[in-house]
Amino acid sequence: MSLKKQDDMDHNAWLKSQDLTAIETAFLTTLIWLDKRLRIVDYLELLETMYYRANLQMPKSHTEQYDLDNKFWYWYPLYSLGSLSIIAYLLAAVSGALLGFYYAPSTAGAAAQGDPTAAYDSMVMIMQDVQFGFMLRSIHRWAAQFMVAAVFLHMLRVYFTGAYKEPREVNWILGVVLIALTLLFGFSGYVLPWKQLSFWAAQIGVELALATPIVGEWAAQLLFGGFTLGQATLVRMYILHVFVLPFVVTALIAIHVGIVWVQGIAEPH
Repeated sequence: MSLKKQDDMDHNAWLKSQDLTAIETAFLTTLIWLDKRLRIVDYLELLETMYYRANLQMPKSHTEQYDLDNKFWYWYPLYSLGSLSIIAYLLAAVSGALLGFYYAPSTAGAAAQGDPTAAYDSMVMIMQDVQFGFMLRSIHRWAAQFMVAAVFLHMLRVYFTGAYKEPREVNWILGVVLIALTLLFGFSGYVLPWKQLSFWAAQIGVELALATPIVGEWAAQLLFGGFTLGQATLVRMYILHVFVLPFVVTALIAIHVGIVWVQGIAEPH
């Protein structure tokens, strides 16, 4: 975009010389008025240039390179696994955001009498008292499980079709990071109800962290709030599940899809 002074073309005279409808005249008059003040046309041309550069698709897919047409049609359902993973992620995100209005990340109530915690009570309340609460939590749970399965199968498809090879190795590494974050997503969500299964799953997580060489104790304190489970553990899992992982995973998915868009899909050959 140049900083040179724009030309002094007589736009009004040009408009009068054209056979335009009233709507077209109003639109062009508004555009010319805005362009003189905000240089709208320059920015539109810049966006157009960026769009065409992004659609160069370098390198081409194997179907384009070798003119395969639809000879590998039976592979195509496997190429929908990435999209299905994103759809499941969006379903889990929306349903999880709605569940967050009713969930209480607190271990209060876990006294010597064996009373249920506030976190568990809030989950029971969602399922029994909130209208469509049982359905909402079921959608969230099944979307999360479907996402884990779809991401895993997606990685298998990429591996066995050789789509991880040059020049797509960076996207393969991003995919490995994403599947690890997906499992962490599932683990942190599994802990949130703070029932017996959640408690002992968190205990296994602490033991795994402590078994890690060098950084084990530091990792256990950071992720679980110490070596024994309690309120700090639940709050950390809640923050991780609701405030950290969604933003990190969404950003990485956007980069991952953007690279696929630029490079094209590596189809079997």
